[in-house]
Amino acid sequence: MNIHEHQAKELLASNNVNVAKGFPAFSVDEAIQVAKKLGGPIWVVKAQIHAGGRGKAGGVKVVKSLNDVEIAAKEILGKTLVTPQTGSEGKVVKRLYIEEGCDIKKELYLSVLVDRNLGCITFIGSTEGGMDIEKVAEETPEKILKLSVSPSTGFQDFHARRLASALGITGKSIRSATIFLRNIYNSFIANDASLIEINPLVVTNSDELIALDAKMSFDDNALFRHSKIINMRDPNEEDPLELKASEFDLSYIKLDGNIGCMVNGAGLAMATMDIIQLEGGSPANFLDVGGGATKEKVTEAFKIILSDTNVKGVLVNIFGGIMRCDIIAEGVIAAAKQLKIKVPLVVRLEGTKVEEGKKIMAESGIDIITADNLSDAAKKIVSSVMKEL
Repeated sequence: MNIHEHQAKELLASNNVNVAKGFPAFSVDEAIQVAKKLGGPIWVVKAQIHAGGRGKAGGVKVVKSLNDVEIAAKEILGKTLVTPQTGSEGKVVKRLYIEEGCDIKKELYLSVLVDRNLGCITFIGSTEGGMDIEKVAEETPEKILKLSVSPSTGFQDFHARRLASALGITGKSIRSATIFLRNIYNSFIANDASLIEINPLVVTNSDELIALDAKMSFDDNALFRHSKIINMRDPNEEDPLELKASEFDLSYIKLDGNIGCMVNGAGLAMATMDIIQLEGGSPANFLDVGGGATKEKVTEAFKIILSDTNVKGVLVNIFGGIMRCDIIAEGVIAAAKQLKIKVPLVVRLEGTKVEEGKKIMAESGIDIITADNLSDAAKKIVSSVMKEL
């Protein structure tokens, strides 16, 4: 789950991380009132969307008068920002963040993430703050530092000193950096974050470190422990189908293809998409119904898949262990009847109660194409969709 910059800064500030003072605004009038509250003389008007690259897309304005705050707010609010992270369709700005200006001496980059290869939390830092960090890593990898923190020791002062040194922080700023970095680590742990990215992290002329921008993502499996974070969710920033899927505990990600996929198990789902592409097709989604799917859950999964107007065929690939094939078959038939499916439907079943499942489908009276294995299923769905185009 992702949240907006102003929400991330609220969480960071609650863990004593220095952030520039600011408030969200949902209208031009509110933006002006917030600016008056901050006092000036410099304000930053920022678009709030779940994507980076806002500045280059015209979503960040530095202004020096209340009149300019109004002009910037009118220009940004309601605008569709197109950045490398939004895709060509862009995202509509529905809220702003009005922030006080900052006295910047140096801009740095800092992020904290879960390194699954090492099984620990890793800091990534660079002296090239305020820039596209991917481009820095590609063109000047020597300017990127990675520092892993063992779960057995937690964050220690020597971690802070090494990071500070790599970031070129010296003198009085070292003490500020030690406190700042420890608080960032504590915030990461306390909120079950999967990513904290600060770009730029600035050093002020008074040698303080401030998170001038902030992005936070969270482990969805830990959200039950964080009601405050759950309430920060912005449905406007999420794909409607993915949001609907989350209501039924379905793992769904919309893709650009035309073959809908319903699979049990994330690994099998990935393999299914790969085989579809190998046979010349293009998957329209990733959808894992999980091991404990019910007839109702399968029906909802079908509804979500078919809600995508790009879908020209559906492949159901079930390897039943915990998931019984007869339940899948009942769900498929119920969905086919309820939704009056008009696109080709290929079903491959294997595992627990597979014969019962195949019998249910055979006696259903619905036009279902059965497959013996995954390769056979992929060939049949790709061939069927090609005929429809």
